[in-house]
Amino acid sequence: MKVCKKCIQVDTRPGIFFDENDVCGACLWEERKRKIDWDSRFKELEEIALEAKTSTRGNYDCVIGVSGGKDSTKQALTARDRLDLNCLLVNYEPENISPIGKYNIENLKRLGFDVITIRPNPKVMKKLVSYDFFEHLNPVKATEFSLYSSTYIIAEKFDIPLIIQGENPGLTLGTSLTGVGEDANALKAEQLQTLSSGWEEYLQIDEISEKDLFLFHYERKKLEEKGTKGIWLQYYLEEWSYRRNAEFSISNGLKCREDFKSEDIGTYVKFAQLDSELVHVNQMLKYVKFGFGQCMDHVCYDIRDGLMNRQEGIDLVKKYDGKCSNTYIKEFCDFIGITSETFKTTIEKFRGNMWKTNSDGDWENEIWRLF
Repeated sequence: MKVCKKCIQVDTRPGIFFDENDVCGACLWEERKRKIDWDSRFKELEEIALEAKTSTRGNYDCVIGVSGGKDSTKQALTARDRLDLNCLLVNYEPENISPIGKYNIENLKRLGFDVITIRPNPKVMKKLVSYDFFEHLNPVKATEFSLYSSTYIIAEKFDIPLIIQGENPGLTLGTSLTGVGEDANALKAEQLQTLSSGWEEYLQIDEISEKDLFLFHYERKKLEEKGTKGIWLQYYLEEWSYRRNAEFSISNGLKCREDFKSEDIGTYVKFAQLDSELVHVNQMLKYVKFGFGQCMDHVCYDIRDGLMNRQEGIDLVKKYDGKCSNTYIKEFCDFIGITSETFKTTIEKFRGNMWKTNSDGDWENEIWRLF
């Protein structure tokens, strides 16, 4: 195991890469950003927007996948107010949507957009979430398929020439060598770390057919034949970052957590993962499987942005990473119909090799010894 010399990201993240100096891919991207001609990039973006406006065959110039959160608010307002695009927003509604999530998607509508909300069959989704928990210890895996694919499906069906996605996770997380690459082409989203495993896996679940999975995959070739473009907005905007996007979106009505306990959600950040409480359970499971959770992710973002030093980040990770309220765990168990004991025994089947027992028989995270 190794830890990045600049931030504190560890090499247990699937798809992560480090250079010969033990610097992770995400920090290498931050270095490359300083050498980019951002004015030229934005002009390129304006040309793409102009092409979309002049080539559209319907009512909308672009389609944007949104949750109502910090990134999607930034995407929508940038496309409309800076690029003068007529936008159709596509909202994938997650399972167990939170009150804040409902508020924020309504806030985005109030800002003046047409919005299509898509929710896959809840009975089907429940089966997929349960399957992914027992097979991968990743109950949000199926939601990522429909979260991305629904936007591409609407673009194809509505003849919309431009798809605007926000963040390329390959750049932000340092996994861009896994297939999606470092360019602007978001039509390659099916090559992202999770999506590349393939939606066809779900066909082996009892009573799940291809018809049930229509909203879980898109036909990239068909979009390319139509001349549809897909872009990562992050590629074109120098100011793009998770915290700056949050500040921008808060100024435009985004509601964050107010009176929250970091121990309940496993992070100190009030504006991340607002639309569903299932994500906190999943981040705790990620911590068990790979030795890090969302606090580690957030700390690394802030270190790269110069908002904290490595030791401050390490202290936060040791305090909050992997924590999750029993309330959220119980809600998840009730959702897929399992007992807390089944939940615990399933977790242990996936516990990563970074975990060792101490003299008292308690689990200790060996990654922390590397800090």
